[in-house]
Amino acid sequence: MAENMTLEQNETKHENPSSLGMPDQEKVIAANALDAFTAGKYEESIKHLEHLQELNKDDYKIAMNKAIADFYKGGQSTTGTLKQTLMAMKNKVHTSVEDIDGLDDVENSLLYYNQAIIHYHMRQYSEAISIGEKLYQFLEPFEKFAQAVCFLLVDLYLLTFQPEKALHLLAVLEKLTVQGGNKNSKGENANISKDGAQKAEFVAMIEAAKSKMHQYKVRAYIQMKSSKACKREIKSVMNTAGNAAPSLFLKSNFEYLRGNYRKAVKLLNSSNIAEHPGAIKTGECVRCMFWNNLGCIHFAMGKHNLGIFYFKKALQENDHTCAQLGDGSNGQSKKFTGIPMCALLANKRYELLYNCGIQLLHIGRPLAAFECLMEAVQVYHSNPRLWLRLAECCIAANKGNSEQESKGLPSKKGIVQSIVGQGYHRKIVLASQSTQNTIYSEGQSAAIPVASMEFAAICLRNGLLLLPEHQQQDAKTENGSKTSSQSGSTESGSENSDACSGKGQETDKFLSAAPSSPLRKQEVENLRCSILACSAYVALALGDNLMALNHAEKLLHQTKLSGSLKFLGHLYAAEALISMDRISDAIGHLNPDNVTDVSLGVAPSEQDQGLDKGDLDPVESCESGKQTPLCYPSSVSSARAMMLFNLGSAYCVRSEYEKARKCLHQAASMVNTKEIPPEAILLGVYLELQNGNTQLALQIIKRNQLLPSTLSTPPPDTRKKPVQSFQPVQPIQMPSSFTQVQRK
Repeated sequence: MAENMTLEQNETKHENPSSLGMPDQEKVIAANALDAFTAGKYEESIKHLEHLQELNKDDYKIAMNKAIADFYKGGQSTTGTLKQTLMAMKNKVHTSVEDIDGLDDVENSLLYYNQAIIHYHMRQYSEAISIGEKLYQFLEPFEKFAQAVCFLLVDLYLLTFQPEKALHLLAVLEKLTVQGGNKNSKGENANISKDGAQKAEFVAMIEAAKSKMHQYKVRAYIQMKSSKACKREIKSVMNTAGNAAPSLFLKSNFEYLRGNYRKAVKLLNSSNIAEHPGAIKTGECVRCMFWNNLGCIHFAMGKHNLGIFYFKKALQENDHTCAQLGDGSNGQSKKFTGIPMCALLANKRYELLYNCGIQLLHIGRPLAAFECLMEAVQVYHSNPRLWLRLAECCIAANKGNSEQESKGLPSKKGIVQSIVGQGYHRKIVLASQSTQNTIYSEGQSAAIPVASMEFAAICLRNGLLLLPEHQQQDAKTENGSKTSSQSGSTESGSENSDACSGKGQETDKFLSAAPSSPLRKQEVENLRCSILACSAYVALALGDNLMALNHAEKLLHQTKLSGSLKFLGHLYAAEALISMDRISDAIGHLNPDNVTDVSLGVAPSEQDQGLDKGDLDPVESCESGKQTPLCYPSSVSSARAMMLFNLGSAYCVRSEYEKARKCLHQAASMVNTKEIPPEAILLGVYLELQNGNTQLALQIIKRNQLLPSTLSTPPPDTRKKPVQSFQPVQPIQMPSSFTQVQRK
């Protein structure tokens, strides 16, 4: 999904104007400044800080606090200016976060923390994490400030899909909270009457922290797809937070991952989103999340038209929120001025467009999907899976007669183009089936983003270049470390077939694929196979046979290759070789024995097995999915029949008509008469014409089905002399559907 099903707590800046060794007068002024700031009297706080600055001009912390007070006075809408001010202070102090090597440098921690907060709101998560991890090493565990740093780090880990690190930090936080509570209760026993109000405030703070930790744990377990642990934490969240919108959104997400879609919808509808404060105060548009989550649930239910309806509603809410915040076309969002800092994360337009594009691709509207994904790729240009989706849009938009191909051509439509003349001069004009060397975008550069096959080739090249090499991927797995993704917003793709085990040391290296979840090792290999298969198809469509052969051979050499892609790899390689007049090599690829499996996915290994119901992103167009595409053979028998049809055409090109006829009729006996592709019928017509049997060729055209040849070798002899190594084939099975994938 394009949103996390939870409401994130925004971190606030901490002001600490007092320090050790200050004179009493300065301490009083500093305390007054802090009280005024806490009460929201920012002008009064600034006056106190200016007075303090006159007494102590060398302390940069006073200037930092004054800058923060000015920032709050301006409605927190000058984020860019504050970032520059803090950067200038850091340069003045001559320090950087990498130089923190001991407790002596921790006095600058507030400066670093404020910088981390700004990076967080500007979606610069890697920089924020590097600062937060350094601060975490040198902070006193019971400090309130240390708790704020820990919560910021947990949020960042979840946004960058590192749930194991987040859970480890939450366990530390939980222990510190318990210890801190015990320590506080012992200290307050001596002065109960005086500190009663403070104790109540402390207890309330502890309870709020516990509730927040339970919500973070649920988010982490959802990312790990750990059903049992998540169910336990969901109960804790519902007990502490009640039926508030964040807890109901989390529970709905949990039910969504379990496949209980109706219950997920019911939970979303029961949340009172009207009570939410709004994006200006919280930085989150709950209405936008609500419609988006409904769209994702209906996507998983296969109701794609309803899904796109809800995504459009989410986009409308997002645009309305941006208009309220002033995040329009005036370029303010790029300068980070004029918009409250907490609202910088409110705009989810590109995540929603990503979801819309995937949904439109599934309902057969590739051009509309292309427009949505082209806008999304401007932000998420480092996502290899997004480039594959764009290529799939281009392929679907240029596929052509998909309706005819998918329906098995029950009539002569598609074979006979027209009939001319009358009587003795009556002629039948057959339709041309050749689509090779078609120029899809004549007269314009291939780099122009239009839904053409040339642009599809560029998209696939980009996707392939963004994937790591095999050697690099293996090395990353050995290291066991992780990288950060750039956004924590949407769901992962259906290549995701493995769930986290909960042990950080056993997890694979991630490949960032924002706005989706990052890709694990096996998902990267599956994606590589899908891109290679699409690249071979596109190269064939463009007439680049050498490149098509190169892609097909690379595909066939992949270690974990699904049966479906192996089948396509052999077909694409054979077509490229035939076009290059290397018939003998092509015949080797068209051996029916090459087809042993047509499954649409790779069997998961032991470490890859896990819950796999929460994925949103689309399946590989040629590889995986909940339903077999109509243009794809549904069984090994029909796939082998397709191989034999193509093998017959290869023999025909080499003028071995008898072998071609045997292959053709053997393949025809393996499928239903109505499921024989038109190319095979045209091949039968050609063979009968070569045999001099014009009347039988006309009968084949008239009946739109292959007929036994009267002039060829009788069937008993055919059975005695099988075609070299291509017979016998497996026992004949009548498949439910059959149509051709690649035409010859």
